[in-house]
Amino acid sequence: MPIIAESAESFWSASRQLQDKPREMGVLENFANEEAAKALILIDAVRCPAKLISSKLNKVVGHFYDHLARLIYAESQDWKPMHMKQLREYVDQERKAHYLEGDGGEYILPNSTVARRESILYADIEAYENDALVWNMPHRLQNQYGFDQRPAVLDTVDALFAVGAFTETGLKIVSEIWGQVEFQESEDHQDAQTLTELMLNRFIEADILLERAHQKHVSALYHSWQMPMYNLEFKLINVPLEELQLERAAMARSEYGCDL
Repeated sequence: MPIIAESAESFWSASRQLQDKPREMGVLENFANEEAAKALILIDAVRCPAKLISSKLNKVVGHFYDHLARLIYAESQDWKPMHMKQLREYVDQERKAHYLEGDGGEYILPNSTVARRESILYADIEAYENDALVWNMPHRLQNQYGFDQRPAVLDTVDALFAVGAFTETGLKIVSEIWGQVEFQESEDHQDAQTLTELMLNRFIEADILLERAHQKHVSALYHSWQMPMYNLEFKLINVPLEELQLERAAMARSEYGCDL
C-alpha cells in the first residue's frame, strides 16, 4: 500500500509540471486517481468482516484490476450518500453502459466515467447512434481540478498512509475495528465516522502515526473516506436500446410535450 500511495503521488506531482499541456496533464491526473483508488480497494478488503472475507475477497481484489471500479472508487470520495442503500444507487448509476444526454434525451452516450478516461487517452474511432464513424481527437475540454486543488481520493490515501493504516499493525487494527460492522443497506456515514474515531484512537495508542501526520489527515478521513464498498457491484450494466428509447420518449414528452 505505501508503494501504491507513493506511485499515485508521483503521477500527481508529474502532472503539475504540465500546465501548458492540459491533455497530458489530465492523463497523469487520471493515472494518479486510479493508483490511489487501488489502495482504497485493498483497504476495503481489510475492512471486510472476517466472516465474509472468504466469499468477498476474489471479487474485491478483482476491482483492483478493473478501470471502471477504480474510477468509481476515486469519484466516490467526493460523494455524500446518506446511507449504504443510496451509495449503491450512486454506484449503479455510474455503471450504466449508456445513458441519455440533452434536455429531451436527444443523444445516447457511452458510460461517461470510462469515456472521459479513454477520450483523453486514446486516438480512436467512435460510432454514433446512426452508425456514423468518427475519429476521436484526444483533448481536454476543461481542467477537472484547479491547478493547486488535489482530488479527494489522493488526500484520503495520503491520510491513511500518514496515520499508520498501511503498517502491519495498522492493518490489523483496521480489520479489528471495521470488521465489527457489515456495511450493507442501512449503515450510514455516522457509523463510518464512529469506527474511524475508534480506529484513530487505537493508532494513537499503538504509536504508529508517522511524524508528518497532521490534523488535515484526520479531517480527510472523517470527511472524504467513503463507507466500505465490499458489498457493491462494479461491473458495467448493459442498457438495452429499447429501454433507452422508452426513457428518451418520456424525457421528450416531459420537456417538449411530444416524442422526438
